[in-house]
Amino acid sequence: MNNCSLTIKELTEAVGGGITPRMVRHYHQLGLLPQPVRSPSNYRLYTEQDVIRLQRIVALKQQGFQLNHIRHILEMEPETETLTAQLQKQYQAIMQQIAQLRQTASALEGLLGRDRHCQIMQAEVLAQLKLLEVETHIGLGGLEKLWNGLDAQVHTHSEAFAESLQHLLPDLSDRSEIEQHLISQLVLACGDVSLASFVRVSAGAIAASRHALSASCEIFVDIPTVAAALDQTRLAHLGCRVTTLINNTHITTATEAEQEFWQHQEWQEKLLQVSQGSILVIGYAPSVLLAACTAIKAQKIQPALIIGMPIGFSHAPAAKRQIMQQAIPTITTEGTLGGGLLAATALNALVESLIEKPNCHCYLSGNGE
Repeated sequence: MNNCSLTIKELTEAVGGGITPRMVRHYHQLGLLPQPVRSPSNYRLYTEQDVIRLQRIVALKQQGFQLNHIRHILEMEPETETLTAQLQKQYQAIMQQIAQLRQTASALEGLLGRDRHCQIMQAEVLAQLKLLEVETHIGLGGLEKLWNGLDAQVHTHSEAFAESLQHLLPDLSDRSEIEQHLISQLVLACGDVSLASFVRVSAGAIAASRHALSASCEIFVDIPTVAAALDQTRLAHLGCRVTTLINNTHITTATEAEQEFWQHQEWQEKLLQVSQGSILVIGYAPSVLLAACTAIKAQKIQPALIIGMPIGFSHAPAAKRQIMQQAIPTITTEGTLGGGLLAATALNALVESLIEKPNCHCYLSGNGE
C-alpha cells in the first residue's frame, strides 16, 4: 500500500464492517478521523494509518462505545495507568448522565405508565404541567399537589401492568407474540424498561424451547436460588425435572457461585452431564456459561436451549458473546445485565406460553390428591 493511494471508496472497502463514504465524511466532521490530503483533482487520499485508525473506530463501535467516547479513547496516552484513570473518569461521567436520565425516565414513566383508571387524572396533570412556574415556590407546591392527586388514584384499583407496558415498551412488532410476552415479563421482573433493548433471542430459540418442554425435557440450573424461582407447578405438569448443577444450598450470590464452581471439580464434571435436548438456565455464575461454551464446542453436551443471563462486569459479557456465537439456540441479555430472577423469569414465560396454570398444586406432591 502506498503512502497516499486510497480513495474514500477504496478506504471503506479495505476496512469493511459496513463502513460507507458518508460515514467516513461524518467521522471527519466529528474529529474521529484526521482530514486527508487531496489529490490534484481534489479527491481525498488515505494512507495505511487511516485504514488502521478507521478499523479501530469500527471495532470500538461494535463493542458498544459511542462516537464521542471513541474519540477520547483514541486520543488517550498509551501508558496503562493514564489510560485506566481516563477511562474511569469517562465511566463516572457516563454513569452520572445515566443517573440523570434515569430520574427523567422515572418521571415520564410515572405519567405515561398509567392505566385507563388513572388517565383522567393523568390528562389533568399533563395540562397543568405546561402552566406551572416550577422555578417558584408556588409552582413547586402546585406540582407536588398535582402529583399527589395522581398518586391518590393508585389506591382505587390494582395496577394493570399490561396497560402500563403498552405506553412504555419500544416497538416490538417485529418480534413474535411469545417473544413480546417474554420481554414484557423480564421488564416486569426488574422494573427497567430499557432492558427490552438488551434481550437477545436467537433464531429458533422459541421453537426449540417449546419442543423441548413439550417433550418433558430436563431443566438444568446453576444454583438453587434459580431453581426456587422457577414455576414448579407448570414444570411438574409438563413432566420436566429440575436439576441444580452447583447443588449447595448455602450458595446464594453470584460471588459464591463463581468461587464454588472454580474451586470444586465435581460441579465442573456435573456440567458435562447435561443431557441432550435439555434446557440450561444460568443466572449467576459466568464461569458456568463459559464452561458450557467450551463443552458445546467440544461436542460434549448438546442442550436444546441455553438461557444465559449471569451477573458480572467482565466475564459475563464475554460469556454471553461466546454463547451467542454457538449453534445452540440461546436467550440472553447483552452486557452486564442479568441475574437469577431474570433467567428464571425467561424460562417461566416460555413455559407459560405452553400451558395455563393448573387450578391446584397436586402435581407438586406427586400423589394426585
